[in-house]
Amino acid sequence: MSFEQILSDIEQRRFKPVYLLSGEQTYYIDEITKALETMVLDEAERDFNQTVIYGRDTDPKTIISYAKRFPMMAEYQVVIVKEAQDIKEIAELEPYIKSPLDSTILVIAYKYKKVDKRTTFVKSVKKSGVFFESPQVRDYQIPDWITAYLKKKEYSIMPRESALLADHLGNNLSKIVNELNKLCINISAGNTISADDIEKNIGISKEFNIFEYQNALGERNKAKATQIANYFASNEKDSPLPMITAVLFGYFLKIGLYHELQDKSKHSVASALSINPFFVRDYEKACKNYSRKGVARVISLLREYDLKSKGIGVGSATTGGELMRELNFRILAQA
Repeated sequence: MSFEQILSDIEQRRFKPVYLLSGEQTYYIDEITKALETMVLDEAERDFNQTVIYGRDTDPKTIISYAKRFPMMAEYQVVIVKEAQDIKEIAELEPYIKSPLDSTILVIAYKYKKVDKRTTFVKSVKKSGVFFESPQVRDYQIPDWITAYLKKKEYSIMPRESALLADHLGNNLSKIVNELNKLCINISAGNTISADDIEKNIGISKEFNIFEYQNALGERNKAKATQIANYFASNEKDSPLPMITAVLFGYFLKIGLYHELQDKSKHSVASALSINPFFVRDYEKACKNYSRKGVARVISLLREYDLKSKGIGVGSATTGGELMRELNFRILAQA
């Protein structure tokens, strides 16, 4: 079942006796767990019928003993096992899973890694309840995810601002949602979120950020790129060089891929590069400014400076800021 299907069923009180929630992306696991924690029982019923335990503090026998209890003056009892990945021999829950009580809702939140789907334990869960594997959202999917999340909350955002947020916040959905909620608290629904809104409420500079920096490099705007590089060099804590080299590595790889494409139509390029069609023209310009060999040299530079930023192949007296300025100069020297 999908995340949306599971939440819809919970909201309509179509419960299953067992939920096994697994995966590296914790946001979806936390949201489903929270829904079951708050929607099955009312506040008065939770005192006697809701149990929350943690994997490191329990074992399968204890969990089964809780699950086999009957609810008191309520239709259901809820047993939530958080951090279930810490349970040794979790498969020993299988005898209960095969024949669960209809009056118990057992939630097993197995986070940060995946349960082996080939086991009979997981197959038993699928027969009697819900097995959900939390999908990892790829970096290139984050801008669209942000746009969709805000749309549900009745906000809109342009592709450039969505990409700005994605580049700054990474792919931790819980962190992204926290920051987006800050925006929603301070901006009335129905509005389009602007770069000014992002700078005011989240603190991402609309001028000095990695997204604007890569665009300046792509356009070979030496004055703007150098200005932003100097800002990064003066704010190493907020703009660490390893983060910058990682983003630029992905950017220049896409420029290199653009060079190799036979079909350079807008939608073909967007699909091949996994980008929003809105940004195709930016890559077209960058390709004119960096030849195939130039792109290869930039990628080699990024590898070199990533290692240097980690203390490999550089003197201890060299700072991250100095490396940032040097890298910027050398990238702009390529063609």
